[in-house]
Amino acid sequence: MRRSIFLILPLLVLVGLSWGRSPVPKRSHEKAIYFAPEVLPSPATMARYLGPFQLEQAWQVRSDNDAFYGYSSLIPQPDGELLAFNDAGGYLRFAPPGVTPKTTPRLSLEKFAMGQREKTLQDVESSVEGPDGQIWLGLETTNDIVRLNAQLEETGRAAPPLMSQWAVNTGAEAMARMADGRFVVVREVTRSLFDARLHEAVLFDGDPVEHPQGHGFLLDVPDNFSVVDMAPIPDGRALVLMRRLIWPMPMRFAGRIAIIDLHKVRPGAVVHAVPLASLASVLPVDNFEAIGMVPRHDGKLTVWIMSDDNHMRVLQRTLLWKLAVDPKQLPWP
Repeated sequence: MRRSIFLILPLLVLVGLSWGRSPVPKRSHEKAIYFAPEVLPSPATMARYLGPFQLEQAWQVRSDNDAFYGYSSLIPQPDGELLAFNDAGGYLRFAPPGVTPKTTPRLSLEKFAMGQREKTLQDVESSVEGPDGQIWLGLETTNDIVRLNAQLEETGRAAPPLMSQWAVNTGAEAMARMADGRFVVVREVTRSLFDARLHEAVLFDGDPVEHPQGHGFLLDVPDNFSVVDMAPIPDGRALVLMRRLIWPMPMRFAGRIAIIDLHKVRPGAVVHAVPLASLASVLPVDNFEAIGMVPRHDGKLTVWIMSDDNHMRVLQRTLLWKLAVDPKQLPWP
């Protein structure tokens, strides 16, 4: 989460926020999840804020499972299901509305084999899947990158030197795999409290576990927004999801979707993001932290975004949006 959220947590505790938190998660699975449709504003209002994107549907996602919370990264699966990772090292694979679920449980919250059980050592904030089913996870606090096989078993991890100084709660929030096999990781917050736009980022020559040295560059995004996730487009661009805390108690958030040209990522470069959509309070918004993209047969893209409820079910919600966009309508930064 962004520094501003981290700094107000002591205040929230003092005013008795603890009553709003969910129970400590237990090891459990195979309980259903439920989708409650959100009321959407008029098409004209949505077009004014979302630009080239069409918000097709939005839901609040609920579960009776006490370990359902905190989803910060999202990977669409070939069968139409979605795979999400949370702040405590759990994962959730589920079929969104309109997708026939597989015979396996819709909800699975078994921990992957990371060798650690403390939350601070398995706080997943970003994820990437390769063509062979391998998955890479970006961890906050430790600033490690963990590699999993298709069975979600750990096969390696690295502590990249250029990420080692990223402070607690400000780490590897966004990650993308480029078409040539290189990786990009972006820090959530800017370089200092006095810098409103420039975020440190690392370009890896390949698998970060095998090539941990990396090359530094900067990502320029709209003022005072955190970078929270990325989704590459097949043509070499990438959508960047951003978020800002605008009111601390109860928490209220604003978001942005921007676009960058991954071809312009090189050592020492400043890569500029072009804003596309504003996730404003007139829309059903919360703490959006996860974005995933799926090409469609009609040439458009389905874009999924999901919110992190910070384990505060009373005060925050897990929302899921399904957007559509024509990549031909998106600019080349």
